[in-house]
Amino acid sequence: MPNRPNGDRPNGDRPNGDRPNGNRTKTERLLDLAEEKGILRARELEEEGIPRQYLSRLVQRGELKRIGRGLYQRPGHEPTAHHSLALAAKRIPKATICLLSALRFHELTTQNPFDVWIAIGHKDREPTVEALSLQVVRMSGTARTEGIEEHTIEGVTAPIYTAAKTVADCFKYRSRVGLDVALEALRDFHEQGGSMDTLWRFADVCRVQSVIRPYMEAVVS
Repeated sequence: MPNRPNGDRPNGDRPNGDRPNGNRTKTERLLDLAEEKGILRARELEEEGIPRQYLSRLVQRGELKRIGRGLYQRPGHEPTAHHSLALAAKRIPKATICLLSALRFHELTTQNPFDVWIAIGHKDREPTVEALSLQVVRMSGTARTEGIEEHTIEGVTAPIYTAAKTVADCFKYRSRVGLDVALEALRDFHEQGGSMDTLWRFADVCRVQSVIRPYMEAVVS
């Protein structure tokens, strides 16, 4: 029997079972998926019918790099200033970026937190992410679900609380972040043209209207 051509094999060496799907091999589909996702989770291969063994083979070849447990990227991918937020969002999709991390994202603070701050539900299991230090805040009701925006960071969809919701949260959790941080966020929010009506609504959601009222009045006076 004549040998089959192997022109579709990456580096001339196709892994076992890597057969073309249309014009694309499993290896090509995996690499395309990594490009599309920005950060690829190992479990995402199951939806494409690609065995996880392809990951280690492509890491050995230098066509993928492992950046955390179950997380992979294409070599040469340039991380942004919010790389840690992308990692957290990828590993903990039910969490929402909050407080100091959200303030930094919205440029409402001079703080540069080492930890990634995330909000989860009261009944959610507390997560851990390799190579990331997390500050976990538990929220419930509308304080957990209101004011969430989705932002794309390095190809990853990251849920982040809006600027107004984050300022209100800072006053609610002032014992954790510091009142000085909350006041700085409020001043910056106002100076950047943030809606005080929207902030007041989220202060109601977070049940901190009586706390934040005098500070809001001082800022707008």
